[in-house]
Amino acid sequence: MKRRDILTALATGGVVAYGPVARAASDGAPPQPWQWIERRGHDEEVAGTPLQFMPSLRDTRPLEDELRKFPLCPYCGMSRGHAQWQKTRHLIHYLDDSVDPTCSIRCAALSLGLNLDLVPKAIHGADAGSDESIASLVEVERLHYVIDPSRPGTMTRRSKWAYAALEKARAAANGTGELADFEQTLRAAYADMAEDTLMIRKRRAEQRG
Repeated sequence: MKRRDILTALATGGVVAYGPVARAASDGAPPQPWQWIERRGHDEEVAGTPLQFMPSLRDTRPLEDELRKFPLCPYCGMSRGHAQWQKTRHLIHYLDDSVDPTCSIRCAALSLGLNLDLVPKAIHGADAGSDESIASLVEVERLHYVIDPSRPGTMTRRSKWAYAALEKARAAANGTGELADFEQTLRAAYADMAEDTLMIRKRRAEQRG
């Protein structure tokens, strides 16, 4: 699927007028490419995503020093730099330069579902087949996903790992996984979300004793 088709399918509307605005540096220093952003109030008659669910960071160059700037997933709190989870992390860069850095496509699906008024500029996923110590981020239209019910994934019973190289994706599938593109994998993430939520809540209840 072409990049334009993916982003058009995910974008159901333009950027709303009450969207995020960058906070000016209080010491008069030049603004950084990334910074916390303040939310303006909005007209009660205007419908949109509640502000607490919208991305809280803006960055014009989100891939630079990415894990230092975005160490945690805002939806589940997991470390995006963890030895295993860094291989499944995603990053959504919206048209207004707001950024949602997630641990997985599962949490990326939450961002895309909640922020229907924000248009994705680019969506990146980790290349699980990367030879680097930290898997590089690649635009999702260049990734080959492997949906594998025989392996647990990040925040999901059914793993959904992505590979830049098709031959590595085929090797990872190994007879039990199914090759898919980003849109197909996003659909699978939504389909799995009910079971995944029950699983996660059960595990956390057990941890609390």
